[in-house]
Amino acid sequence: MKEIKLTDSEKALMEILWEKKHVFMKDILDSYPEPKPAATTIATLLKRMQNKDMVGYTLYGNSREYYPKVEKGEYFREEMTSMINRFFNSSVTQFASFFTSNAKLSQKQLKELRDIIDQQIKD
Repeated sequence: MKEIKLTDSEKALMEILWEKKHVFMKDILDSYPEPKPAATTIATLLKRMQNKDMVGYTLYGNSREYYPKVEKGEYFREEMTSMINRFFNSSVTQFASFFTSNAKLSQKQLKELRDIIDQQIKD
């Protein structure tokens, strides 16, 4: 997957698509809190995201059922990789050092992280 940049509005819409899997415009609008965006705004976002190959649709008469073309985990992995590349010179070690020293993790959380790493080393 190539690096894809989504705006905050596009990410919010993707969250709805990831949660619902397949959804019509009415259902997308119903998923937003008040004040709801205009249908034209959502249509514009959907078009942009189709151009980015993030969203697809199936046509039923005049209605489109939208679905995500990229899984949430895949998108998140790409976002994390991009962030590590940009801010930590592609060094996962620098990222981990920054994260563990700045995230205010408890001893329990640090031990859980160590257990996860130990398990990955064993596999």
